[in-house]
Amino acid sequence: MKALDPGVARVLKRLHYPLEVMLTCVRWYVAYPLSLRHLEEMMAERGIAVDHSTVQRWAIKLLPALEKAFRRCKRAVGKSWRMDETYVKVRGEWKYLYRAVDKEGNTVDFLLRAGRNKAAAQQYFEKSIQQNGAPETVTIDKGGANLAALHAVNAERDTPIKVRQVKYLNNVVEQDHRAIKRIIRPMLGFKDFHCARVILSGIEVMHMIKKGQMKDFGKIPLSPAQQFHSLIS
Repeated sequence: MKALDPGVARVLKRLHYPLEVMLTCVRWYVAYPLSLRHLEEMMAERGIAVDHSTVQRWAIKLLPALEKAFRRCKRAVGKSWRMDETYVKVRGEWKYLYRAVDKEGNTVDFLLRAGRNKAAAQQYFEKSIQQNGAPETVTIDKGGANLAALHAVNAERDTPIKVRQVKYLNNVVEQDHRAIKRIIRPMLGFKDFHCARVILSGIEVMHMIKKGQMKDFGKIPLSPAQQFHSLIS
């Protein structure tokens, strides 16, 4: 058996269910439109007694390590990005999930912020560039905050990023938002910002795996479920 990812191994020291059970519950939670109580019922049907709050605790503990492992084997994205933000409810208030995809529809990156302004958008661009390299072109909507953020980013660069404000070209990222929102909907909002950030990262990772954005190091292609579970090793 392969050695566990060190980050996952540290988390597992404090969790006492079989690893396969925990990973299956967490994967189902971020892959399908299910509530925690749905998962509690589904596991009970399989003879496994687990409280819905325990499943949430597994997700909060495991997903950051799994996201870190995924980023090490994420495929490179294209140099033409479509960026937009969508709404996510946290403790009854709307927060903003910044996201971008390349022209092929591959997810570039994501970032949950409390505000929708130049500072939040600039944080998103800086994170995305650090993780994925700089794009040649970014397409945004007509909003002024995203444009101001890109101008601030370009002020620090020798080669500026080309900016396009063309609404219809952003349809691909707006459509991609729907896949994320479909998973979030049964959760009925998040209790706190940290929980929202962690769960959304897991949803995004699983979404990227489904889109084929994880490098395949084996001779036999793995299913999305197998790819998710392989992140532990």
